[in-house]
Amino acid sequence: MPWGHTIVSEPRDYDFATPGAAASGARAEGTILDGTTTPGSGGTVAQAMRTSAETAAEAGGGPPPDLELLVHGVGGTTPQEMLTDPRTVLVTGDETAGIYRRIEDADAEDRPQDYRESPVREAYCWSNLTSGNGARALWLLLLPFMVANLAHWMRPAADRRERTVRGYGLLVRLIALSLTVLLLAGACEVALDLVAWQCAGSHSCGGHRSWLGFMSPRDHGWWSQPGRRLALASLVPTALGGLLWYLSNRTWSAYESQPPLRRPVDESDPASGNRAALCLPGFWYGRRIVARLRAAHTAACFLTVAAGLTVATAAHDREPGGSAFLDAIGWLLLALLGTGGVLVVYVVCRRGRSETKLDDELDRVTTTALPGAALGLLALAMLYAGWSRPGWTSQGRLPGDSTFGVLALIQGTLVVALAGCALALHRAAPAGRTPLRGLAGPAVAMLACGLGAVLCGGVAQRVADWLDGDATPGMDSGAPMDGPPVLLSWQAAVIPTVLLVVVLVALFFAVRVWRVRRRLVRTVPDGYPGERPDSVRTRKIAGVVARAGLTDSAPGIVGPVALATLLLGAAAVVGAWASHQVPGRAADGAPPVIEAAAQTAQALGSWLMGLAFLLLVTWARRAYRSPSARRTIGILWDVGTFWPRAAHPFAPPCYAERAVPDLTWRMETWTRRHGGRLVISGHSQGSVLAAAAVWQVDRRTRGRVALLTYGSPLERLYGRWFPAYFGTAELCSLHDEVRCWRNLWRYTDPIGGPIRLPDGTGPEVDHDGLKDPLAYGRTPDHPLPAPILGHADYQADPTFDRERAGLLARLPEQHPASHKSSGPPSHKSSGRSSG
Repeated sequence: MPWGHTIVSEPRDYDFATPGAAASGARAEGTILDGTTTPGSGGTVAQAMRTSAETAAEAGGGPPPDLELLVHGVGGTTPQEMLTDPRTVLVTGDETAGIYRRIEDADAEDRPQDYRESPVREAYCWSNLTSGNGARALWLLLLPFMVANLAHWMRPAADRRERTVRGYGLLVRLIALSLTVLLLAGACEVALDLVAWQCAGSHSCGGHRSWLGFMSPRDHGWWSQPGRRLALASLVPTALGGLLWYLSNRTWSAYESQPPLRRPVDESDPASGNRAALCLPGFWYGRRIVARLRAAHTAACFLTVAAGLTVATAAHDREPGGSAFLDAIGWLLLALLGTGGVLVVYVVCRRGRSETKLDDELDRVTTTALPGAALGLLALAMLYAGWSRPGWTSQGRLPGDSTFGVLALIQGTLVVALAGCALALHRAAPAGRTPLRGLAGPAVAMLACGLGAVLCGGVAQRVADWLDGDATPGMDSGAPMDGPPVLLSWQAAVIPTVLLVVVLVALFFAVRVWRVRRRLVRTVPDGYPGERPDSVRTRKIAGVVARAGLTDSAPGIVGPVALATLLLGAAAVVGAWASHQVPGRAADGAPPVIEAAAQTAQALGSWLMGLAFLLLVTWARRAYRSPSARRTIGILWDVGTFWPRAAHPFAPPCYAERAVPDLTWRMETWTRRHGGRLVISGHSQGSVLAAAAVWQVDRRTRGRVALLTYGSPLERLYGRWFPAYFGTAELCSLHDEVRCWRNLWRYTDPIGGPIRLPDGTGPEVDHDGLKDPLAYGRTPDHPLPAPILGHADYQADPTFDRERAGLLARLPEQHPASHKSSGPPSHKSSGRSSG
C-alpha cells in the first residue's frame, strides 16, 4: 500500500464492555456452565475435557486438536460475538472473567478428527473487570490517583542505575501521598472551614439554612461552640477516608487477590536468568505493597482531619486568657500528629514493590496498628476540639489555610526532582521513541497534581458560591463569609490560561492533520490500481489515516500542558503568598485593563473549576451507559488500570492482576493436559494481556504456543510510554522466548501499529500494513462501498486466517502417544517467529 508509508500511525484501543454483557451471555438459553451436566454425557464439561486426551490416545487417534484462545480488547464484546455462535458454554472462570466455547466444541478433545481444518476456538471474556453497574463510574473521581500510579510505570529503561530507579519510585509514591492529603484537605476545607466555621458561625449565612440552625451561635446551643461544630463536621472527611480504605480493600479482594501459578524456577531455561520485568513471579501480585500503602494512606487521611481540628483549636488555646491545661494538650496532640506524619512518610519511603518473588507476607503491625493509631489520634482531636470553650467565636477563615500553598510547593518540588531522576535514567539508556526525552512520567505526575487541585478547588469554589448567595468569595467586604483560601482563587484564575494553551496546541495539530490529509489525497489511489478515482472516497480515506496518526502526537500535547500547569501553578502560589488577597483584589489600583482581566480570570476560573468537577461526575455516569463514551474515556482508562497499584493504593483496581494469571493458567494446563498446539490471539488491549501471559508461562508451554496480535498498542503506546517494561529490549525478549509471533495492523488504526523490532532479530513479526478499506469502489463482492474498518474487525480480513494457519503450521505437531510418554518438548527453535 504505497500511500501508507507517507505517515506512520500508532495504536491504541479502548472500549468498555456493556455492563453485564459477559454475565448475560453466560446465562443465555442453552448455555452449559462448568460443573453442570453436559447433555447426553452423564458428566461435566470439565470432566469431559479432562478425559479427552486419554480417550483419544486409547483410541489410537491422531494428534490432539489445535486451540485458538481469543482475547478481546476493553470493549463490549460478548462470548457469542467472539465465537459467532449464540450458544456458548462457560468452560472455566466466573461471570466477571471466564473462558467460553461453543456448545458443540465442548468435547472437542474427544473428536480431534473433526478439527483438522481449523482449531477449536475459546474466548476469554474479561469485560466485567472494567465495567459493570453505574456505581463504578465513581471510580473516575479517583482519576488523579490513577494518573499518579501511571507515572510510576513510565520511568525510562535504565535498570542498572538501581539507586536512581529506587529514587524515581520513591518520589512517585510521595507525590501520590500528597494527592491523598490534598483530597482530604479539600474535604476538610468544605466541611470544617466553609460550612462549620464560616457559614454556621455567621447568622446571615447559617441563620437562613434550617439544616445549620442547631449550630447557630445566637441560640447558644450545645453545638454552637466552634470546636464542637468542627468536631461534628469532621465526620464527613473521616467518612471519606474510610470509604477510600473500604474501596481499596474491597477491590483488591475482588480483582487482584488471585495469586499467579506457583512453579519452581527452571534453571535449564536459558531465558530464566535475564527476563523482562513482566515475567517476574511477583509482578502481577502486589499484595504486600498495596496493603502497606493502603495502611499509610488511610492513616494520612485520618491524620489530615485530626490536624485540621487540632491546629484551629490549639490556635485559640494559645491566645491570652486561654487554658494552660488545654494549651498543653494541644501541643501534645500536635507533637503526636507530627510523629504520626513522620511514620506515614517512613512507611511510604521504606520499601517499594518486590517483584522478584511472590510476596505473600504482610506487615501486620504496619497494616493494622498505623491506621488504628491514626484513628485513635483523630478521636482524641475530636474530644479536644469539643471541650467546652464558652468564649470562643469563629471569625474569618479557619486557621491553617496555608495548607494548600504548602502542598502545592511540595508537589512542585517533588515533580522537579522526579524530572531530574527521569533525565538521568534516560541519558543512561536513551531510546529514540521515548516521548519527551524520558520526561513523560514527571509530566503525567504534574497533570495528576493539577487534576487534584481542580477537583478540590472546584468543589470548594462552588460550595462557597452556594453558601454566600450573591456575593463573590474574597471580593465583597460585606459578604457573610470570606470564602475558601486565597490560593484556590489564584489557582482558579490560571485555569483559563491553561485552557488557552490546550486550545492552541489542539489548533496546531488540527492544522497538521489537515496538511497530512491533503498530501495523502494524492497517494491514496496508488493503493488501488485500476480503480476509477473518486475524490470524496479518497478524501475520506486520507482523513482517517491522517487522524489515526494523531496518536503519535500525544507527547506534543502532554508536554506543553504539563509545563504550563507547573509554571502557572508556581505563579499562583507566589501571587497568593505575596498579596494575601484574591486576584481581583490584588489587582486594585492597576490599570483598568489588568484589573478587569484579573477579575474576569478569577470569576471564569472559579466556574470552570466547578464545571470540570460536574463534567467529570456526569461523564463518568454516562460512560457506563453509552458505548461511544466508553471508547472515548477508555483511551486513558484501560491503560491506567492495566498497571498494578504500585504508587497509590486508592487508584482504581488493576484488571491485569486477574486476567494475566487466568490466561497463564489456561495455556499451561491445556497444553500440559492435551499436548496440542495453541495460538493465543489478542486484539487491542487483549494483545497486551496475551503478551504478558506468554511472558509468564513456563518454558515447556512457550514451546507449544504461538502469539497472534492485531490492532495492538504493544509498541506504539506501551513501548513508547512505558519503555522499562515494553521497550525494544523487552519486546525483543518476548520475540526470543515465544515460538512464533505475528502482528497485523492498519494505517487507518488510531490504536494498533507495528511492533518495530530491529533488523536482524529473527523472523519478521510485523505483517505489511493491511489494506483498509478492502475495496476502493463498488465491486460485485462489494455492491456498497466497503467500510473503513480502522481498529475493528481484523478477523474479517482474509489475511487473518492465513496468518493464524501459518503460525499453527510452525508449531511442532505432537501425537497422543508422544505426549503421554515424553517430557517437555524441545525448544530449539524458541524465539523463531513466523516469516
